[in-house]
Amino acid sequence: MINFENNPLISKTVQFSLDIIEFCELLDEKRKFVIAKQLLRSGTSIGANSFEAQNPHSKNDFINKIKIAAKELEETKYWLYLCKHSKTYPFDEKLELQITEIGKIIYKILSTSLKN
Repeated sequence: MINFENNPLISKTVQFSLDIIEFCELLDEKRKFVIAKQLLRSGTSIGANSFEAQNPHSKNDFINKIKIAAKELEETKYWLYLCKHSKTYPFDEKLELQITEIGKIIYKILSTSLKN
């Protein structure tokens, strides 16, 4: 089993996924179903791919999973951006801070992994 305490990427993406689930439930309550569904998928996929990357078949497999997590991260940023700038959608600034922090970790992992 993956040790959450010693892995900042995993601990932060799991917490972010839990927070995204909560936020998407709020979007559902406000009948914002389309973005709720998209945000739930991309937001939780970051953690799923990061989690999967912890048990790779090869270095290339690890890099591929982290790249997918990065793509999902960018999509999640987009949905959060729409919520933030829409007049009729709720927004949670904590999610924006979390996604920025996760992005720094993911892109650092990628830059380090691609150098070696």
